[in-house]
Amino acid sequence: MSAQSKDWILHSVIFSLKHEKGSEAERRFLEDGQRILTSIPTVTNFQVYKQVSAKNEYNYGFSMEFASQADYDAYNEHPLHVQFVNERWLTEVEKFLEIDYTK
Repeated sequence: MSAQSKDWILHSVIFSLKHEKGSEAERRFLEDGQRILTSIPTVTNFQVYKQVSAKNEYNYGFSMEFASQADYDAYNEHPLHVQFVNERWLTEVEKFLEIDYTK
């Protein structure tokens, strides 16, 4: 885990895709998400998860850490994030839940 300041944020989103599980489109979305979002300088400790609990209806998760609110804001406003959301997220994600944690 990265060093954490009092301003540290863990940003996580759980989601389901419109794509069939195990499909090439699923693989491409998860890989592209990781490649694109980790290229944004303020993103640290990016993880991709496949959700296995029977207690919710989502299938995947992305999580990442930010050292501060300013770093998180920079990520949200970064052109690569905006483009990924507009071109991929809005068209390929069926439903999602976003959770941001601090300590």
